[in-house]
Amino acid sequence: MRVNVVSDVHGNAKDLAIAGDGADALICLGDLVLFLDYADHSRGIFPDLFGVENADRIVELRSARRFDEAREFGRGLWAELGIDNETAIEAAVRRQYAELFAAFPTPTYATYGNVDMPALWHEYARPGTTVLDGERVEIGGRVFGFVGGGLRTPMRTPYEISDEEYAAKVEAIGEVDVLCSHIPPDVPELTYDTVARRFERGSRALLDAIRRTRPRYSLFGHVHQPLVRRMRVGATECVNVGHFAARGRPWSLSW
Repeated sequence: MRVNVVSDVHGNAKDLAIAGDGADALICLGDLVLFLDYADHSRGIFPDLFGVENADRIVELRSARRFDEAREFGRGLWAELGIDNETAIEAAVRRQYAELFAAFPTPTYATYGNVDMPALWHEYARPGTTVLDGERVEIGGRVFGFVGGGLRTPMRTPYEISDEEYAAKVEAIGEVDVLCSHIPPDVPELTYDTVARRFERGSRALLDAIRRTRPRYSLFGHVHQPLVRRMRVGATECVNVGHFAARGRPWSLSW
């Protein structure tokens, strides 16, 4: 049995269409949407709406962790544009989802990332794509549990939830063989991004569940350039499956 796993797709439909090749199933750990590419400021919803120069500025402010200034700058841009921001963003996300969900092979098991819009997924998920969040499924005789979304941060991305709500989803899946999430467990080596030079938010609830239930694997993404991509926590192999938007290659699990 072989399962290919991707995370942080961020608009890479071309490589997503072949990500399941040679595997019995594809698992996607979220962040399908590309709002702004921090490596190429010309790509994403933001530069499409406001241009590359304004994208350069918003990245500069966010990278300096000047989040209040970034939000104020963004509000000014929307006011100049003179359109409703929620309507414009949803329309752009819908265009991306139509292309990305069409690229999923059968079967695909997917959960949300922090930049995704969960309310739209069921409109685009075709037969053969199973969306899971706080739920479990058996694949090839092993039990996989899925926990979607991220925890609240100053970035205020679309699917950030409270620590308590996130922990309830972790608790709901119980003991599993493979624990699948978008964000990592709260381990410094797994949450530090070496390019952004900051710690992303990891989940203490995930870490506690790993120590308590000892799954074979904990699979996740979210941190694009982690200090450590793979390490053991007790009996569990914790694996950042990689920044698919940049690498274009899935991580494979075989048994």
